Amino acid sequence: MSKFGLRVALRTVVDVLADIARVGLLTLQSRTQLAAENLFLRKQLALYIERQVKPRRADDATRVTLVALSRLVDWRRLLVIVKPDTLIRWHRKGSRLFWRWKSRAPGRPRITASLQHLIVEMATANRTWGEERITAELLVKLGIHVSPRTVRRYMPPRTTPRSRTGSQAWSTFVRNHARAVLACDFFVAVTATFRMMYVFVVLDVGTRRITHWNTTEHPTAEWTAQQFRMIVAGDEAHRYVIHDRDSIYSEGVDRTLAAMGLTVLRTPVQAPQANAFCERLVGTIRRECLDFLIPLTEWHLREIMSRWVTHYNRGRPHSSLGPGLPDPPPDGVVESNGHELPDGHRVVATPILGGLHHEYRLEAAA
Repeated sequence: MSKFGLRVALRTVVDVLADIARVGLLTLQSRTQLAAENLFLRKQLALYIERQVKPRRADDATRVTLVALSRLVDWRRLLVIVKPDTLIRWHRKGSRLFWRWKSRAPGRPRITASLQHLIVEMATANRTWGEERITAELLVKLGIHVSPRTVRRYMPPRTTPRSRTGSQAWSTFVRNHARAVLACDFFVAVTATFRMMYVFVVLDVGTRRITHWNTTEHPTAEWTAQQFRMIVAGDEAHRYVIHDRDSIYSEGVDRTLAAMGLTVLRTPVQAPQANAFCERLVGTIRRECLDFLIPLTEWHLREIMSRWVTHYNRGRPHSSLGPGLPDPPPDGVVESNGHELPDGHRVVATPILGGLHHEYRLEAAA
């Protein structure tokens, strides 16, 4: 309800209570019937303003009072301004409002105050997280089952609009062959001294695990082929490699991949959505890591990427996995009782990249 509507409703309640008080004062005197009739007539005459001003419509307080007084007097005989049909319509409207209020749904019970505080704490400490990311963190790490809509209700107001996700071509093919597909791509990171460093990433589409990454200032076809030799041993289930049509992927690189038993899938020209999974990975690295950190040197960039990749593979839940982790912990998750934390446990937060992100886990309370 808006502030104006709330103000009107409050004024209506006050006016109705004032009319009830007037009736109460009149009933203390003799001839209660006459007092009610007088008030009934006065409420009708009050609809006109003195000095020949045009009449105004009855407000909600007047309608409620007239309907209530109609139970005490012969209202049909006393009606002067308001028509009988109008008074009956007011009574029916009041009945609908009453039963609508009486039949209102109770709604879901509120979650505990401690869980509300934890959601606010997660959203505040991790500025790039949305409701789905926090929901996945609670489910995968803490064993707390709560819907994204509930998490959204208790999150602080967002100051920046969320970005839209693009469409995905080849989605049917990639979904059916995800366990056998590797996707790779280059992206650029700029150091504090404006040196352009190239980062090469390889993603296992089926598990969403970053299988390999490396940085270089001068990428070549030979260097790229060597990266594939480091990750493809020949005994894995991978059968396809997706990459774009950049000149770095020369025919020599494709021949190297073919010799390893891999089929190269080149994306169409100017169609980055054909490599949507790896493009999304690059966007995630930028939005959640490199947009907030400035690498000083190549060594510093490697240090940042090393910590981020470990967090991405072992500590960051992925909604496409259920949600789940590419490398889940061997001990699993302690199951909770609904929205309550397990007895004898507390939530421990581990900062990642200086507190840019946090990983949450349950720990036995001392």
